[in-house]
Amino acid sequence: MRNFLALITTAALVSFSGCASKSVAADATNAPMEKEVSAYLVGAQTDVATAKGALETAGFTVISEYKIKKIGTSIVFTSDALTAAASKEGRGHAAILRLLVDDANKQVSITNPVYFGKAFLQDDFDYATASAALAAINKAFPGLKMSDDKWEFDGLSSYHFMMGMPYYEDPMDLGEGDNAALIAKAKSYKKGKFLVFEYKLSDTATLLGYELGRKTSKFVKKTGTNKAQILPYTILIENGKATALAPKFYIAVSYPLLSMGEFMTIATVPGAIEKDLKKPFK
Repeated sequence: MRNFLALITTAALVSFSGCASKSVAADATNAPMEKEVSAYLVGAQTDVATAKGALETAGFTVISEYKIKKIGTSIVFTSDALTAAASKEGRGHAAILRLLVDDANKQVSITNPVYFGKAFLQDDFDYATASAALAAINKAFPGLKMSDDKWEFDGLSSYHFMMGMPYYEDPMDLGEGDNAALIAKAKSYKKGKFLVFEYKLSDTATLLGYELGRKTSKFVKKTGTNKAQILPYTILIENGKATALAPKFYIAVSYPLLSMGEFMTIATVPGAIEKDLKKPFK
C-alpha cells in the first residue's frame, strides 16, 4: 500500500512524459551513430539447446537456463570481455546478457549489450566492447531485428522512470558481512531452492541469479511476457555487501515503453521483490 500511495502522490505532482532524465552528452567516439538504441534483439523462435549452442559457438559462456512457467526459458550468458568491462565496483550487473526462448510469443528475445551496457556501466561504458558483443549475437542468430522498445543512448546512464524514482546508482541494500558468508547464506536459505546461478566476477565480487517468490514473479504477465528474461533477479555480492538493482529502476529500464498506468498495475511488486531478496540475508 505504501508503494501504491507513493506512486499516486508522485503521479499527482508530475505530469508523466516517459522519463525525467539528466542531460548526458555521449562521447562521439564511444557511442552508436543512432540517437535511440533498442533494448532487445528479436528473432525467429528456436529451442533451448540450439540457442545455447549458437551462443557458445559465438564465443559466449552460458551461465544458466531458467524455466519460466507457461512462458519459456531465460538463458543467462557472458563473455570474458563483458566480465572484464563489468569488473569495476558497482558495475557487476553488466557482466551478463539474457536470451529468452519465448514459447508464449514464438520468438527469441536477446538483451542488447549496447543498451544495457550503457545503462549499467554508466561512465565506464565502452562502445567497442558492447558493439563487438552485439555483432557476435547477430552472427549467431541471423535475421534478428531491433525491438520497438528504445531509449535515447545519451539518456541511458541517467535513466529513471520519472521524478522521485531511483537511478541505477540507487541499489537496494540487502545485507552486510563477509562476502563468503553472504554467499553461503544465499546458498543455504531454503536449502538453495532459490539460487539459480553463482558467477564470480573477481576476487571481491560475485553475481548471483535469484528466483523471486512465485507470486512476486508473476508481474511479467502484466508488464509483458516477451521480456520475461528480466528473471531471474540478480544480487551483487561485493566488498562485504549484498545489493540488487532497485526494482523501480530495473523493471522500468527493461520495459522502456511501460506507461504510468501499466506501472501502477504492479505498484506492490517493487516492495515484494525487496522483501523476497532480503530473506536469505537476515
